[in-house]
Amino acid sequence: MRYLTLVGCFVALSLAGCTTEKTSSPTRTATEQLLISTAADRAARNLALKMPADQKVFVDPTNFEGTDAKYAISAIKDELLKRGMRLVDDKKNADAIVEIRAGALSIDESTAIVGIPEFSIPIPTAGNLTFPEIALFKKQQRQGLAKFAAMGYSTKTGELISSAGPDYGYSEKTQWVVALFISWNTNDLIPQNQTENEGYFFTRSLPLQRQDLPFGQGE
Repeated sequence: MRYLTLVGCFVALSLAGCTTEKTSSPTRTATEQLLISTAADRAARNLALKMPADQKVFVDPTNFEGTDAKYAISAIKDELLKRGMRLVDDKKNADAIVEIRAGALSIDESTAIVGIPEFSIPIPTAGNLTFPEIALFKKQQRQGLAKFAAMGYSTKTGELISSAGPDYGYSEKTQWVVALFISWNTNDLIPQNQTENEGYFFTRSLPLQRQDLPFGQGE
């Protein structure tokens, strides 16, 4: 009886030891999403469309395309509401139509290195032999860029009321490496008081130029 009990315990422990948990990862990283959405927020804030307050406005996004375009469109609507406009879902009920467009909504990447970059040497019958990167100094930057423009015109007459842009928004995250092993990140994606749990070594937030441009001073 005791033997059967021991066998039963062993089987139970074996089954428990074989338990696995399936995990999956999203197709896009949070950093990529933050780079684009942060640039979009800043470009929307800089978009200096001067429309009369308390007007019923229909936002036409027909010519607005790009990665995370839905988020960017919503950011522009948010800014219009803050400026006293009333948004409607039907052109027939609008006093004016605001047509928005995006010239850029994506990410650029650049790398500068002092040292030896990673390289491969073909070995006959054995494939390639890859040598790792040796960086005395390395700067790897990812920059989000958004370029927005808009025009508002009368629903009844088609007359131009206001035109704005193009206005720009930027975001960045940079990885630094010094003397092979010392590395840290800088970014302006997350407010400084919220970076403690970000998990980066020496992470800090840096303000970028043009982040808080007055209305109408975007390029």
